[in-house]
Amino acid sequence: MADVNIKPITRLLVANRGEIARRIFRTAHEMGIATVAIYADSDARAPFVHEADSAIALQGQTSAETYLDAEKVYAACVASGADAVHPGYGFLSENARFAEAIMKRDITWVGPPTHAIEQMGDKLSAKQAMTDAGVPTLPAHELNVGDDLAKAAEAIGFPVLVKAAAGGGGRGMRVVESGADLEAAVESARREAEASFGDDTVFLERWLTASRHVEIQILGDNHGNVVHLFERECSIQRRHQKVIEEAPSSAVTPAIREKMGSAAVKAAQKIGYTSAGTVEFLLDGEDFWFLEVNTRLQVEHPVTEAITGLDLVREQLRIAEGEELGYDQDSLTINGHAIEARLYAEDPTKNFLPSPGTIQVWKPSSQARFDSGVEAGSEVSVNFDPMIAKVIAHAPTRREAAAKLARALETTQLHGITNNRDFLVATLRTPAFIAGDTTTDFIERVNPARTREPSPTEVSDAAIAAALFAQDRRRKNAKVLRHISTGWRNSLMPPERVRYAVGDNECALEYRAHRDGTFEMNIGGENHHITLHGVNGNQIDLAIDQRRITFSVSEDDANRYVHAPTGDVVLTELDRFPKPGIAEFSGGLYAPMPGKVLATEVSAGESVSEGQLLVILEAMKMEHRITAPIDGVVQEVPVSEGDQVDNGQILVVFEENEEES
Repeated sequence: MADVNIKPITRLLVANRGEIARRIFRTAHEMGIATVAIYADSDARAPFVHEADSAIALQGQTSAETYLDAEKVYAACVASGADAVHPGYGFLSENARFAEAIMKRDITWVGPPTHAIEQMGDKLSAKQAMTDAGVPTLPAHELNVGDDLAKAAEAIGFPVLVKAAAGGGGRGMRVVESGADLEAAVESARREAEASFGDDTVFLERWLTASRHVEIQILGDNHGNVVHLFERECSIQRRHQKVIEEAPSSAVTPAIREKMGSAAVKAAQKIGYTSAGTVEFLLDGEDFWFLEVNTRLQVEHPVTEAITGLDLVREQLRIAEGEELGYDQDSLTINGHAIEARLYAEDPTKNFLPSPGTIQVWKPSSQARFDSGVEAGSEVSVNFDPMIAKVIAHAPTRREAAAKLARALETTQLHGITNNRDFLVATLRTPAFIAGDTTTDFIERVNPARTREPSPTEVSDAAIAAALFAQDRRRKNAKVLRHISTGWRNSLMPPERVRYAVGDNECALEYRAHRDGTFEMNIGGENHHITLHGVNGNQIDLAIDQRRITFSVSEDDANRYVHAPTGDVVLTELDRFPKPGIAEFSGGLYAPMPGKVLATEVSAGESVSEGQLLVILEAMKMEHRITAPIDGVVQEVPVSEGDQVDNGQILVVFEENEEES
């Protein structure tokens, strides 16, 4: 064994952004290490920038202009005076050339050696290495220019997965059921892979529809010690991206755990792996197949931390400094169960389409661990991944962890931006999830509710809270007689009237204030007696008939956000009298978010059928296919390839086919 030099880290640059940058800063500060952030122009006011001890601007907006620009990031590392670099996950975390450039500068790389990154970063090379190591792999075929796609797919067998050779995070992946869709899927995967990783190499791999995605966390030091930290199950996915992860897996027996753990350790030893990494498998019954090795920290690492008691970022930093692990496989045990949910700015009702915007209210629950990159007022940019936070619950049993996580999400206040919180809660409470029936087709098979529909009582309560909160604020802002209690009048005044829209429905109420500070309200013909116990900040304490409830009320220009113990209700105050307006244009398709037009697939005068691809839009590092909702004829395509479009901009104008008489 070669001598390993102990090299303490004093100043750490994190070559990343958002929640993972904050996560690494937290541990570094606990260890007495100074920190440096790098940031894109749109991240200048982001929380992670201000939490670092110093920060360096990268001058640019997009990923390609900033966090993926190896030369810019390298220059920032040198200019910062950092003696170590942690890449986080994504961006340059699995770029061997960047890691090599850092180490040649005698800056410590907090990650595995470059040969391991290079070998495992190429998924095809990784599959070959695992085959050589005796680890089972799925059939695959690299796609080169001029290859017969149909022949390659038929040799593997449909369905096949088109998969980017570089990177991860679900980018550059497409499931193809038949040969008719193969060419378009390959082209789309290549474009997305190039945009995300700077490498458009893709390959075909056999796709198992209803398996489980199980991964093994590994740790290796520079003294030859390698251990695994048990498994995580990450089967619940949309767009090939994980949304719920847990440890341990309900499907993994001690015998399977031993086999998969041994295979992962054997793989790590074969390539001389150090630092944290993850070996991913597909599991079907007792059979498993190697998928890939992620040569970095995983998004879902907190669930492993919860069940082992280890801080994986701390372990990475210790290993990078040259320390030994200090424990062996036999000393590691599983404590309880942990589940993580990824809270995204996306719309589950629109196939989980990313939904950029501004977070108006952000008050995480105290009942779980939150790793987030946002605060109230943060902008979720179209240029980056739309994840708001990772929410992690740990409990003695799996059922308790799921219940705890669902309640933590339910009691978190998140307003102003469309998100998947209600979908996550519904998923965690489905009988299938509770039973552990969590294969990779879970979302399609179980179909959890995409959004929460508040009950009539919840809507009524929220409307009462919003109306009285606004009434209290008006009274406090009055220029005269603010000391006089509500309800004091020399004559009987007409009742106050308020109209709210709640989704597609309307809620109208009217109320009178009494001299004792109580209120009589009528909502939809039902009368309620209300006692206002107090307003403190955005909290309003009410007794509605015999039910006492504390609500949180927030607002922006258009909406009133009411948070109650049972969940949230969003109300839009309506004008008392309708305003004359202009007829709304309805003969077109609009951009669902800001983005770049990658391709237009139709021309003016062309007949289209329902479901036909019209425009391909790139936003938030993903491709989004705009399809025809009905049969019709294209009248105009006012955008061209390469155009930047805003949210709501018309992409295609068409007219519906008239029925033949």
